[in-house]
Amino acid sequence: MAISERATTRAGVDRADTAQGDTLDVTPRTPQVAGGFPAQRLRRLRRNEGLRRMVRETRLDPAEFIYPLFVSETIREEAPIGAMPGQSQWPVSAIARQAERIAALGVGAVILFGIPAVKDEIGSGAWDDHGVVQQAIRAIKDATPELTVITDVCLCEYTSHGHCGLVRDGEVQNDETLELLARETLSHVAAGADIVAPSDMMDGRVAALREALDAQGFDQTPIMAYSAKFASAFYGPFREAAESAPMFGDRRAYQMDPANGREALREVALDIAEGADIVMVKPALPYLDVLARVRDRWGLPIAAYNVSGEYAMLKAAAANGWIDERRATLETLIGIKRAGADLIITYHALDAARWLAEE
Repeated sequence: MAISERATTRAGVDRADTAQGDTLDVTPRTPQVAGGFPAQRLRRLRRNEGLRRMVRETRLDPAEFIYPLFVSETIREEAPIGAMPGQSQWPVSAIARQAERIAALGVGAVILFGIPAVKDEIGSGAWDDHGVVQQAIRAIKDATPELTVITDVCLCEYTSHGHCGLVRDGEVQNDETLELLARETLSHVAAGADIVAPSDMMDGRVAALREALDAQGFDQTPIMAYSAKFASAFYGPFREAAESAPMFGDRRAYQMDPANGREALREVALDIAEGADIVMVKPALPYLDVLARVRDRWGLPIAAYNVSGEYAMLKAAAANGWIDERRATLETLIGIKRAGADLIITYHALDAARWLAEE
């Protein structure tokens, strides 16, 4: 070992300069420290991969991944999404084959986002029994009945103005929107959806959907509520993928202020009281503290949405050679799960499932 200047070891041994190629004659010191050192040496269980795997506290399982799918009535073949490398819009005609690939990798569920050919002021395509999502549900369940199908319940992809509810005098109307969301929900479940996931952030929408489902005999259908959904800059690539950017203003009047952690807990509490079976924190990475607080307080299943901007950042860094994509992706997903997520909605699901199968 070559030493160019005098140095002091961690144990406090004073070392003199040595010539190139010489080795240091250092007597190890094992200090007696309150707390048990050297009897407690945490590095013992890190020495090799077998030991590390054996004591690993948090594990990823593809069955806990939910993969987003964008289904469009306006295309005839797969259309790559520029802002989200590796992701595409899919025509209904190709969705069954894609679902088979997803199921073969062991991914537990898909969540569907629809892009209709025609939009209007009230988003009526959302509850069209022959709409794009309804067609996709039937195609997927016919091809892969074991694959859980979740549908995003919102109006933003179907309205001509791009907002998540009925607009009057430039404002989204809360209570009138609930009726439209209930129509959309019932249409999805009638087509075969296993879980419905309201993402609109209207007050009282979980209760409205639970009441509508129960009244129509769908009392066994779970609701996965986007409970703590923040007005985030990380949704940018999704707006391109779902063609759902608002035509005026923004969504901060109904999505949450990113500064408010305590309010997020109030939103979660209300959704649970209204009948949510699963609650969600979205986005995941900037809100791991919120996710952990929800986990500490409630025992029901919790989902986290690893959103499009988070995905795009990793993809861009990997494309530039700045990070190891595989390691960074799996580390990201482990971090989300360690913070408290039982389920992770992620665009990385297919890659992660392949990588986990290789380990």
